[in-house]
Amino acid sequence: MKRGKKSSDAGDPVTNSDTRTGSSELDAMRPNLSSMKSMGLLLAVLMAASVMFSLSVVLRDPPSDDVVETEAASRVILFRFHQAIDSDGGLSEKKEQLDDVLVHGFDKESCLSKYEASLYRKELPFKQSSYLDYRLKKYEDLHRRYVIWLNSNDELGNRMLSLASAFLYALLTNRVLLVEPGVDMADLFCEPFPNTSWFLPLEFPLKSQFNGQSLLHDSGNSLFAYRHVVRDSSDQQKLFFCDESQVLLEETQWLILKTDSFFLPSLFSTSSFEQELEKIFPEKEMAFYFLGQYLFHPTNVVWGLITRYYHAYLARAEQKIGIYIGVSESGNDQFQHLVDQILACGTKHKLLPEVEKQRHLPSSQVLNRKSKAVFISSASPGYFESIRDVYWENPTVTGEIISVHKPSHKEFQKTQRNMESRRAWAEIYLLSCTDVLVGTSLWSSVMDVAHGLGGLKPWVLNKAENGTAYEPYCVRARSMEPCSQTTLFHSCKVKDE
Repeated sequence: MKRGKKSSDAGDPVTNSDTRTGSSELDAMRPNLSSMKSMGLLLAVLMAASVMFSLSVVLRDPPSDDVVETEAASRVILFRFHQAIDSDGGLSEKKEQLDDVLVHGFDKESCLSKYEASLYRKELPFKQSSYLDYRLKKYEDLHRRYVIWLNSNDELGNRMLSLASAFLYALLTNRVLLVEPGVDMADLFCEPFPNTSWFLPLEFPLKSQFNGQSLLHDSGNSLFAYRHVVRDSSDQQKLFFCDESQVLLEETQWLILKTDSFFLPSLFSTSSFEQELEKIFPEKEMAFYFLGQYLFHPTNVVWGLITRYYHAYLARAEQKIGIYIGVSESGNDQFQHLVDQILACGTKHKLLPEVEKQRHLPSSQVLNRKSKAVFISSASPGYFESIRDVYWENPTVTGEIISVHKPSHKEFQKTQRNMESRRAWAEIYLLSCTDVLVGTSLWSSVMDVAHGLGGLKPWVLNKAENGTAYEPYCVRARSMEPCSQTTLFHSCKVKDE
């Protein structure tokens, strides 16, 4: 009995022990398997969340068709905005919608106009070519050959036109442009190129020779060459635009260029540049517009003058009309004839409303409350006062509200004084921000730069006969390009004699 019990006791523990051991191991494994399943599920959820987050980042702001797919596109600031609906002309909404991509190498605060300029001009359907983007980026990387632009200290508009021409020449010939700053250039314009300055160093060794012709006879000199390209250039000097002359300059490291002219159109007639220019500017008439957007950014001091005036007087108007009067006041008859011609041009082409001089309508009966702001740039205050008084003393036939403004009453432009230059640049820029531009003549560098920067085709007054103007009072220019200075025509068949 005891033996059997012993056997039984001996057997039972073995059997029971084995059973309990296997059960306990399975029980121990069950929590581990459950934890692994939970961990796997958690990882799967995290991976799915990561994928969804990545997709949301990619799809949240899809690339616009307007963005040029080139290496240079990453440095281009793309301003995109919708129609203004608020009281300040939509500028607050536009600022919120800016794609504020900083250009590498630039400090935004050092030149606000570079990032805010498109807020103040109407958007054009033309887009900068991808090849121009590429060439501008390529230019920024150049450090081998140079064009030195000599400051003529001429009127600001002339200097800007000649500087844009010199830059395009530098771009076409793979040179770096260096600018003689003169007394006010650094005060007016931001540095356009990242990580470098475009101003010629004050200690540059050849500056003492810039005012003479000592560098003119430079045949055989591959280090320096001097070229004089001005409005009264001789036939010999105009050979600068011939292919043979350009070949001779290919090995020249330093080209000193003295110019007061808008010679950009002459570059289009130089056969060796034609193919490159067609790629850079598919729309030829947009050449100065795109170069101006790239080069000419007002310094913060000037930008403050521009933006404060714009917000105070122009921003709330539904339409902005710019008028440039490039003649001084003379006799009373001629003065009044010009005022009448400006108003006749404006009313004839629906730029300005007619006034009701006989029947004065109470404001409660005015149904059309559309507002227009007229911005006048003129050295003579009398024109501004006469046009302002017409719309102050008489109601408009349409009921439109017309406000007339003029920022400065200075009689003459003194280019050597910084404040006068700042105001001149501010007025040019404000003219370029208008929707419509009227000028007394196309033969004005101020008009050229204003409508060129703004992408505007201006209305130009016809010359009066014997002080009296007849219809048509004005005609519209065919192009946005500056045209006050005729192309420096040249014959490349002319040889040295």
